[in-house]
Amino acid sequence: MDDGLRVTDRWVVPAAELRERFSRSSGPGGQGVNTADSRVELSYDLAHSPTVPDWLRSRALARLANRLVDGVLTIAASEHRAQLANREAARARMTALLREAAAPPPPARRATRPSRGAKERRLADKKRQSQRKRDRRADDD
Repeated sequence: MDDGLRVTDRWVVPAAELRERFSRSSGPGGQGVNTADSRVELSYDLAHSPTVPDWLRSRALARLANRLVDGVLTIAASEHRAQLANREAARARMTALLREAAAPPPPARRATRPSRGAKERRLADKKRQSQRKRDRRADDD
């Protein structure tokens, strides 16, 4: 567990910049539920990390703005009973979040016009629908 997180080919978060905190997991368990610290909180200071390039930092901070507290991204994992499994789950989720935040933006949409056939089909559907509703009306005349 002492290696860093490989987010992309060029971006590796060193293990020294990750902070792990352990606490008791909630929920049902056996005799060891009150003694084993199996819940893991993995934190990474994204805003002040020297390993993140500036152009990538601004993109990641903007995309993860609702998940950050003072520039620190924190992931909690408590779905497994074993601490090691929770550590691996937290690292996997952190990697996925950072990879998604670092992804380039999608290409801009190119505006296109509807084809003539598409316009005609839309108008024909509208006529059919209005005729159907007209046929349902009760004739009071």
